[in-house]
Amino acid sequence: MARKRSRRSTWRWLVAIGAVVFFCGAIGAALLPRLNRSASPSGPSLSGSPVDWGLGLYLVLRRGDLQQPAGTDSTPVTFVIHPGQSVMEVAEALQEAGLIRDAFLFRAYVRYYGLDREIEAGEYTLNKTMTIPQIAEALRSGRRAEWTVRIREGLRLEEVAESIAAQTHLSAQAILEAARDGLRWRADFPFLADLPPGATLEGYLFPDTYRLARDATAEAMIRRMLENFGRKVTPEKIAAAQARGFTLHQVITLASIVEREAALPEERPLIASVYLNRLAAGMKLDADPTVQYALGYQPDQRTWWKSPLTLEDLQVDSPYNTYRYPGLPPGPIANPGLASIEAVLNPAETEYFYFMADCIKKDGSHWFARTQEEHLRNFQRCP
Repeated sequence: MARKRSRRSTWRWLVAIGAVVFFCGAIGAALLPRLNRSASPSGPSLSGSPVDWGLGLYLVLRRGDLQQPAGTDSTPVTFVIHPGQSVMEVAEALQEAGLIRDAFLFRAYVRYYGLDREIEAGEYTLNKTMTIPQIAEALRSGRRAEWTVRIREGLRLEEVAESIAAQTHLSAQAILEAARDGLRWRADFPFLADLPPGATLEGYLFPDTYRLARDATAEAMIRRMLENFGRKVTPEKIAAAQARGFTLHQVITLASIVEREAALPEERPLIASVYLNRLAAGMKLDADPTVQYALGYQPDQRTWWKSPLTLEDLQVDSPYNTYRYPGLPPGPIANPGLASIEAVLNPAETEYFYFMADCIKKDGSHWFARTQEEHLRNFQRCP
């Protein structure tokens, strides 16, 4: 009797286990296609082995956790995978960084989809709002960390190169070499058609904030800036320049002077009106920034923009010196922002021919004058 009871008990356990396996298989057959369709990789790594079926069922049961990010903070986090690190080590590092909640779930996901063989060493930009599938895809697709490059308005070419070099792995010399021959870029950027022979890209390296891949070249950075210029300085703006009787190159040249002169945004159209009035009257521009550009780098002041200028400085023999030579200089003296370009295209309607810095407020504002007599009276107001 005891032996019969033992056999019956064994069979009951076998039947129970079989029922569980059948039940789980039915669930897996019903739900695994949903998991497969929702996954971004090319397909699951299903060989029909018990391990793969077990991982698939595990992911089905935890599909809600897969789509649950580790947090709500979207601040970029630089995550480094070192050469030779295993998937287990990567998963644990992700969990320690607070980027995922469950290292085993991450490992199961990348194992099931065959991503464990595609994760590469490198630096990646991730954040805590990303789900496990999103993080796995980022590590798989090589979405490595990028440089954030901020270029402010009014920098001359050398300063732009130095700024990029300070924020990336690129050298200033490489940037200068890519930007010095402006004509090589004309085929790709029609707005450069007016560049004279020997011109650089001075004026066309659009000031903005850029995201640059860590392995990008100097040429790639220059191309990004030119593409941005083309998006911001639209064909309509180029047509507006032509309607005023200017080429785009002339507009950018004058806008670069306005950029260097204007400290307050609201004064850009006023300053533009002064220079346009002087051009229309056949007067020299007498623009200090053009002299500063002609003088170049000042080692004693450690700047490209000498200040103050002396009477001797105003006599420097350079086609960029608008105290000596009438009309516009040969090209831009800096890289202007969109506001200065628009100020030249849409200047204030004034009768001003002169302006000088407000030496009382000293807040970057200017006094404007219609005549030389008014201009001299403004000078006399200074302490």
